[in-house]
Amino acid sequence: MATIAFIGLGQMGAPMASNLIKQGHQLHVFDISQAAVQTLVLQGACSAKSAADAAKEAEFMITMLPNGDLVRNVLFGDEGVCTTLRTDALVIDMSTIHPLQTDALIREMNQKGFSMMDVPVGRTSDHAVAGTLLLLAGGTPAQVEHATPVLMAMGNELVNAGGPGMGIRVKLINNYMSIALNALSAEAATLCEALGLSFDVALKVMSGTPAGKGHFTTSWPSKVLKGDLSPAFIIDLAHKDLGIALDMANQLHVPMPLGAASREVYNQARAARRGRQDWTAILEQVRTSAGLTPKAAQ
Repeated sequence: MATIAFIGLGQMGAPMASNLIKQGHQLHVFDISQAAVQTLVLQGACSAKSAADAAKEAEFMITMLPNGDLVRNVLFGDEGVCTTLRTDALVIDMSTIHPLQTDALIREMNQKGFSMMDVPVGRTSDHAVAGTLLLLAGGTPAQVEHATPVLMAMGNELVNAGGPGMGIRVKLINNYMSIALNALSAEAATLCEALGLSFDVALKVMSGTPAGKGHFTTSWPSKVLKGDLSPAFIIDLAHKDLGIALDMANQLHVPMPLGAASREVYNQARAARRGRQDWTAILEQVRTSAGLTPKAAQ
């Protein structure tokens, strides 16, 4: 069992730390909330006076904090862990922060002779309590292997994201898509209600289509990701159907800003003479707009 310093006992961090204790690890915990610290002490953790104090004997040092500035202060501040941390310890930042901050922190830690990796988590606080988090490991192969037994005390699925800083990158993409889809889904649900359609019917239909399942796992793998843009459902027809939905929404006074914005992407694709290509060619249109080399056949 490992000796672990755990910094950050918020809604996610507290149950994560609790699960480490349940698995027999020795925890030294620190947080600005003394109530949070005492809750963990009652479970068997040792209370630390500062981040530096928590890190003194640590084999692993875990941070789970709200932003990158706090992570930086915990590492490099006046009472930061770098003043006491052993050079053979592994620092694991599980916070969700800016990827460029993660890169800088890992680089600076390496320059000081310390080992650091990023392992942000997926899922919710309920999963944190249950110990079933998705662990997105960004680190060297040796770091990931070394950390895995500790990490699996907090989650039930570990994805090796492909190197230092890649964990937070895949977390960012996942959150971007799910957060934006939440708003788009709200537009669709509101239009559904305005049209007098039973949401249960819509839910049943969309649970089996790309609308509910997402394109990453339905339409893209068999088409654009294979370089095949031969039409199964063409962009021109997608543009037409989207236009009908937006016109109906306009008549019902239902705001659809995300739908309207997406129509502009289809307009761009049609202007680029992609109208007869498969609708998954929208990926190639956006990639081209970003200056990336097309992967799919034209």
